Amino acid sequence: MAVVSGLSHVLASPHPDFAPIPEDPGVLRGIPYRDTPGGRPLELDLWRPEGTDPLPLLVFVHGGGWRRGRRDDMGLRMREWTPGPFARLAAAGFAVASVDYRLSGEAVFPAALDDVRAAVRWLSLRARELRIDPDRLVVWGESAGGHLASLLALTEPAVRGAVIWYGPSDLQTPREGFDPAAPHTPEALLLGAAPAAVPGLAREASPIDHVHEDAPPFLLMHGLRDSMVPYGHSEDLAAALPRAELRLVPDADHVWYGLPDEQVAQIFLDSLDFALSHAG
Repeated sequence: MAVVSGLSHVLASPHPDFAPIPEDPGVLRGIPYRDTPGGRPLELDLWRPEGTDPLPLLVFVHGGGWRRGRRDDMGLRMREWTPGPFARLAAAGFAVASVDYRLSGEAVFPAALDDVRAAVRWLSLRARELRIDPDRLVVWGESAGGHLASLLALTEPAVRGAVIWYGPSDLQTPREGFDPAAPHTPEALLLGAAPAAVPGLAREASPIDHVHEDAPPFLLMHGLRDSMVPYGHSEDLAAALPRAELRLVPDADHVWYGLPDEQVAQIFLDSLDFALSHAG
């Protein structure tokens, strides 16, 4: 098929930095924030309470072992909530952005972190239109998303606080169920090689190696029976951080499996209180 000169530019989707933002008073779904050459456009959803004042911003990063997962999913135990967790965060006063990132089957590290950073950049660029205050930024992540949210909080000066649920903090140290020399672990798939084979990249991808004295406050919550991400990840990161609150939850497996509904709800509320207290 012949291509008319100049037509390809006209046919292309508008760049996310300039594309119109759909009007919706409650939630904006599927807003493109980044074009990735040869890949899918990356999108985010944005929940906002009513009002006109600029809102503090909460960026949520989903889990899934860096291999799967959806931006609108806060985890197994909150999928049936009505209203859902993001609507509850918005009702508390946040603009809540849940973001896509490239999974390990699409691109290796640091692609996923680059994408989350790009989401923050885009939200800052379009802040006036979106009624958000990007200088009042809190990040929240669970599991693999907790890993990426930790890295974002430790490398993005605008972040004022981080809520991290059962996130990996160290991709180099052998632990129960994890061998850094194994080539097919989720960590190896994230890096494109076994962590032991690419030690420099494994360090770059380990939040614990990015801790610094100006790091924002962290709330680290982890189940003592976590069978997927050992709770030592949160213990070690909390010990290294200058300002961290560590809560180890008895009887909880990964994704708060094994806890009664009331306790999961309280974990959510405690996390929300922390986020609000650091959003300014």
